[in-house]
Amino acid sequence: MRILYIHQFFATRESSLGLIRSCEFARRWVAEGHEVTIVTSSSRLPECFSARLFTDGGIEGIRIRSVRVPYSNYMGVAKRIVSFLTFMFGATWLALSAGRHDVVLATSTPLTAGIPGWLASVFTRCPFVFEVRDLWPEAAIQMGALKRGGLLAWVSKGLERFLYRRSAQVIGLSPGMVAGILAEGTSPEIVHMIPNSSDLDLFSPGPKDAQIVERWGLGGRFVVGYAGAIGPSNALEANIPEAARTLAERGRNDIVFAIAGDGKSLPELKRLTEGCDNVVFLGSMPKAEIPRFTRTADVLMVLFANKPILATNSPNKFFDGLATGCPVIVNSDGWTRELVEEHACGIYFPAEDGAALADAIISLADNEAECKRKGQNARNLAEERFSRDILAEQVLGVLAAAAASLKPERPRA
Repeated sequence: MRILYIHQFFATRESSLGLIRSCEFARRWVAEGHEVTIVTSSSRLPECFSARLFTDGGIEGIRIRSVRVPYSNYMGVAKRIVSFLTFMFGATWLALSAGRHDVVLATSTPLTAGIPGWLASVFTRCPFVFEVRDLWPEAAIQMGALKRGGLLAWVSKGLERFLYRRSAQVIGLSPGMVAGILAEGTSPEIVHMIPNSSDLDLFSPGPKDAQIVERWGLGGRFVVGYAGAIGPSNALEANIPEAARTLAERGRNDIVFAIAGDGKSLPELKRLTEGCDNVVFLGSMPKAEIPRFTRTADVLMVLFANKPILATNSPNKFFDGLATGCPVIVNSDGWTRELVEEHACGIYFPAEDGAALADAIISLADNEAECKRKGQNARNLAEERFSRDILAEQVLGVLAAAAASLKPERPRA
């Protein structure tokens, strides 16, 4: 099968950001004999893809067609919109000139990535599959990037419905996302829930990394780790500073927060934790290096702002934590809470309640056997339900069904 895959933020394990679902799935499909062409931006690719406006190349047998588009988590709303629109126009050209394919898969965010995918499907007469990683524009509205009732929100809502209705199949990454897709009138027969997944070969239980322990002074301390973006939607600044102060006031110098990542909210987080001896910042790490950090943590946090739409998420870092065999502390009152409570593989605390976060951490730090049990449950869950191999095959099955739906029936003998 020939697959055209459009993802603005395609990244590999060497990238400092963890959005590698499309790369890992594509690698597996290529290994099975399928042809995969990725249309993406240069923002998270090696520097050689930024030398020209349009670049053709390859990574691990995957054909890469990229357009040079700047993007940073530090960008404001206006610059992000410019980046999204620039990619949309550039990706449309790359998709239309990529040759014939059996199926087109476009993945959000942003929502505008669906336009090149739909146009490519129309002009090459092949089915269009849309993958929803975030419920746009509702996520942007609740986060304040778009004004509810405003022109941009209205246009974005229309685009969302347009893309759903012109898709042969739609994939949502969580039950909440699927519910949002169905709420727009999408036929249930074409909607599938295929979540983010765990890289069992990249992330696994193991001893703490001696270099990380020594460099950051983590020896003999219970390490509460966070690895990922540090932006407004993550709201680390609304959770960690209060928790750090609470732990210090209770004399828990044996517990330390270790934060790996970067983003727009990092300066504010550093300001609010200034003088806290129990918070250390490790900076950004390539995806391939993050497992050394997650193995060093005793528990891992997956944090989000207190916005209803964020409870529908399917965060990469959650599945990385499961694969590592670490208990996962979550604060979204949605699917991730249901998973950690049903499978006893972590703890939920209410969003933006630092004292409750401190309580959750202490409950694990003071019960080594329970902490280990939850960690083992996490790994078991990753292996049984969220293996990258399993879910890559599920997505491939959706693509194959879409491709088959447009093939003419052979005449009977």
